[in-house]
Amino acid sequence: MQHIRNFCIIAHIDHGKSTLADRLLEYTDTIKVTDGQMLDDMDLERERGITIKSHAIQMNYNLNGEKYTLNLIDTPGHVDFSYEVSRSIAACEGALLVVDATQGVQAQTISNLYMAIDNDLEIIPVINKCDMPNAMPEEVEDEIVELIGCKHEDIIRASGKTGMGVDEILKAVVERIPAPKGNPDGPLQALIFDSVFNSFRGIIAYFKIVNGSIKKGDQVVFINTGKEYKADEIGVLKMDMVPCNELCCGNVGYIVSGIKTATEVKVGDTITHIANPCKNAIEGFEEVKPMVFAGVYPIETEDFENLRASLEKLQLNDASLTFQPESSVALGFGFRCGFLGLLHMEIIQERLDREFNMDVITTVPNVSYMVYDKQGEVKEVHNPAGMPDSTLIDHIEEPYIHASVITTANYIGPIMSLCLGKRGELIKQEYISGNRVELQYAMPLGEIVIDFYDKLKSISKGYASFDYHQSGFRPSKLIKLDILLNGEPVDALSTLTHIDNSVDFGRRMCEKLKDLLPRQQFDIAIQAAIGAKIIARETVKQVRKDVLAKCYGGDVSRKRKLLEKQKKGKKRMKQIGNVQVPQKAFLAVLKLD
Repeated sequence: MQHIRNFCIIAHIDHGKSTLADRLLEYTDTIKVTDGQMLDDMDLERERGITIKSHAIQMNYNLNGEKYTLNLIDTPGHVDFSYEVSRSIAACEGALLVVDATQGVQAQTISNLYMAIDNDLEIIPVINKCDMPNAMPEEVEDEIVELIGCKHEDIIRASGKTGMGVDEILKAVVERIPAPKGNPDGPLQALIFDSVFNSFRGIIAYFKIVNGSIKKGDQVVFINTGKEYKADEIGVLKMDMVPCNELCCGNVGYIVSGIKTATEVKVGDTITHIANPCKNAIEGFEEVKPMVFAGVYPIETEDFENLRASLEKLQLNDASLTFQPESSVALGFGFRCGFLGLLHMEIIQERLDREFNMDVITTVPNVSYMVYDKQGEVKEVHNPAGMPDSTLIDHIEEPYIHASVITTANYIGPIMSLCLGKRGELIKQEYISGNRVELQYAMPLGEIVIDFYDKLKSISKGYASFDYHQSGFRPSKLIKLDILLNGEPVDALSTLTHIDNSVDFGRRMCEKLKDLLPRQQFDIAIQAAIGAKIIARETVKQVRKDVLAKCYGGDVSRKRKLLEKQKKGKKRMKQIGNVQVPQKAFLAVLKLD
């Protein structure tokens, strides 16, 4: 155990975690790095250049003639995947805190750091991208010293591109990060921190052994689900899975036991032996709190069960996804899914399409509200369809967040007006170092769900970083805004919105839909309504055949007869015609500006 080190890499988005991980793997001869970001093996990760999943890998390293086993976990940087980071941190004793020499400390750096400190991890600060012409290592060093109170000489200057400082990092990992603690001779106690579905071998769980050891062929039990299995294969995680016969205390590995049902493996569960079980389970992770809810419906209703199976398999690999069945008048049966943010929602939609060939319709995302009726009872509402009648409601409370924005001083004005436009209240503003400012706001979560992050990035030219956590509920004047097509409400397009924004929002939605709905043989009236009151209207004009083309001269009554006949046909068509809303229209509502 004295020769094992478990550590993860944490940082803000684009600070070079995955590139630095490549250099560590190359330096320890674990793999031959043929192209960038070797650990990001999902197509989506490569296309977008972001890490979506945490990736665990084992390296062997020699220092002063001693052999060390280093288990590295590379983590995502985006706030929507912070649950991945928290799970990785639970499986480690130390963390490399990577800061970009050209950008300095950002919002996500701070929140990931606090997460690591809460778990008592040993922090090794690393300044990355020191080879860049616009690097400012001295200023960034001062920021790090101020942030974590370390000494200047503790900070390692490195470059993931050139490989500078990699040797120092590995030396620091061995010297500064403590070896895992635990009792190698005690009963087995292993924490599951991730799992993945394999169509040939069933579900493969990744775990970290806290106490005891596990051998191939052992009979084990998963404490939370109470299910018993045989360890058909165990091994360590290199670039591929490498089987071995025994894993000792402190190690990170995987177990294959032919599990077929996705619900039997829970991230945060404890594995122990049937013959000699441990007394209690390991403290798992905190329950994930979804921030954004949206309905996901199959395009063909008979695909409902396939969608359920796909979501269960996806949940194995992404424990922050939550879902429960629901039905809608317009869309049939589907699921109400909880996501950690809009990017998370987009990625899940994309993965359903790529990995499971599921075509789905996603409704307008919203957050959950607490509705108090006049009898004083509370109901949690996730979607507008679940709202009680407005005459029965006493008041509604909406979730608020504590948001922290770090930016340079020249963008304070536009960022403040953006936050105020989203009903934000300034809590405090303070200068961190030089001309960098941290703004802290209390804001309604519903306002930042749709397009806040995109706008923040565009007005600050990409220099503002944003992080948030939930801070409770507050009373608010919210109303349900319905969209009617030819007098029929489309429940997938209805939203809950603040009374001040409702008229403007309704008008913009009608204008947008007018451009997106295909023209029919009859007029389509698009209306936005609050209760029985119509607040905006647009009309998609009908497609008309020129019935007068064959009339050349002659009496006007001939023309009138033809037009009357057409009018009757249109009227009859309007009664039986229905309007198909394309998926494009649902997505366009998210990007109204």
